[in-house]
Amino acid sequence: MGIRQYKPTSPGRRNASVSDFADITDKKKKPEKSLLVRLKKHGGRNNEGKITVRHRGGGHRKMYRIIDFKRKKDGVTAEVISIEYDPNRSARIALLQYEDGEKTYILSPVGLKAGDKLENGPDADPKVGNCMPLANIPSGTEIHNIEMQPGRGGQLCRGAGTAAVMNATEGGWAQITLPSGEVRRLPSSARATIGRIGNTDHSNVVLGKAGRKRWKGRRPHVRGTVMNPVAHPMGGGEGRNSGGRHPCSPTGKLAKGGRTRKRRKASTRAIIRRRKSRRYGQLK
Repeated sequence: MGIRQYKPTSPGRRNASVSDFADITDKKKKPEKSLLVRLKKHGGRNNEGKITVRHRGGGHRKMYRIIDFKRKKDGVTAEVISIEYDPNRSARIALLQYEDGEKTYILSPVGLKAGDKLENGPDADPKVGNCMPLANIPSGTEIHNIEMQPGRGGQLCRGAGTAAVMNATEGGWAQITLPSGEVRRLPSSARATIGRIGNTDHSNVVLGKAGRKRWKGRRPHVRGTVMNPVAHPMGGGEGRNSGGRHPCSPTGKLAKGGRTRKRRKASTRAIIRRRKSRRYGQLK
């Protein structure tokens, strides 16, 4: 698992890099057909055909792999069949086969390899790849795919290279430290998977050219300062103007340092220590 550099045969190749895919078991193996769903494209548009998310559209055709984020099959041992590439996420995925023959995909942590045995439930050992309630996880353990509500499935720490740290458990609540530095309280009956998500070098990959961004379904992002006043609050002016106001979106939403979290959000009381937010390059 690492980064492979291209030879500078063209301007687009000069600085481009790709993952070496060394962690994938068999590069020619096709994904499990029973766990595939066709992924329809929407181009950032809602049911009325209006663009609600900008800069989306095009991209390579993909099939969605159904991932088991809940890991509710307790007391049955599963064997890792293979580690595979998933075009829908930055992390690798692992194909499991349980003793009763059922197959599922899970997020692949660092150190997991084909042939390993995994378990789910409170009786599982706290080793890499096993899923268990937060109450049964030792303090200081790295965890990922963390549930915010018991039975809902993992929602936190699902990207490549991410992991939270288990702090302590007391009175039906567990305390974890997220990658952002935020300390959050969660129900101790919520589940998490042991280990750190694999493909840790994902953030070091350099696309190198605009075309690789288009393959991912991302359209060009035009700066607001070069637009006309009718199209953007920061548009217009003679020459190069900075906009005369704080950077914002076309709807006036602040882009740097503006608070976007709802004031009365119910889960705010579960935050014990807020993350450090950067505003104009400085820590608040």
